[in-house]
Amino acid sequence: MSADRTPGLFRRPLGLLGAGAALAALGGAATAQAQSIDDVLNKKKLQVGILSDLPPFGLAIGTNKYEGYDVEVATLMAKYMGVDLELVPVTGPNRIPYLLTSRIDVLIATFGITPERARQVTFSIPYSSIDIILVAAKATKLDGPADLKALKVGVTRASTPDTALTAMAPPGTRIMRFDDEAMTNQAMLSGQIDTLALSTTTVRAFMALNPKIDYQTKMALRHQPNGIAMRRNQADLLQWVNTFIYYIKNNGELDAVCRKWVGTPLPEMPVF
Repeated sequence: MSADRTPGLFRRPLGLLGAGAALAALGGAATAQAQSIDDVLNKKKLQVGILSDLPPFGLAIGTNKYEGYDVEVATLMAKYMGVDLELVPVTGPNRIPYLLTSRIDVLIATFGITPERARQVTFSIPYSSIDIILVAAKATKLDGPADLKALKVGVTRASTPDTALTAMAPPGTRIMRFDDEAMTNQAMLSGQIDTLALSTTTVRAFMALNPKIDYQTKMALRHQPNGIAMRRNQADLLQWVNTFIYYIKNNGELDAVCRKWVGTPLPEMPVF
């Protein structure tokens, strides 16, 4: 779609914001990425960071090919901007650095909204939500946080499950952190860990990896609304993204995405 077809609602001009410090930190490896709506329109491309190992939100299905809830939201975002879309796979540990060093324009990566993260990035209003839970084999005793001290607990490093688990776990809990979702799942399947912190939207996919083991949901850790993340001090970009989410919520497109990938209607989500 060409830029001149973009709805007027989504084409507010923005002041240019400097990115010298971020680009210097990257050592010149990245070209100047979008700091405003006008920058996106001028370069005719939106670069979005996504997780590629977290179905149903993001999953690699081939070379530079991805699918999932976040992918479809990113596709809609580029459509309404009237630009091409470039999806950039990120991990839990590197997604904020990728954003802050301008390798990507925004993050649509099942990114839970927390005060700690808001010190580094700006969040949109929520576009999705998940619950964080602990899963273990049926025979594993896990009735409350105190039981965690006797177990090895696995989690993907720098993820919202990591944050939720760290906040709840009593001192002395053995928390084993892995660099991506696949490594965390494999650690559970191979017996390196006793229980696994993950989201309710991925639990069925995990359990399907080894149907011979009777895994159960043991305990809820946190309800997580997810926002689209941008660099700080991008007020006009934030206004556009919030308007975009409001628009696709009200015209039914976001509900259709949720029904397709999560299997439920779009839930009520907080706004701010």
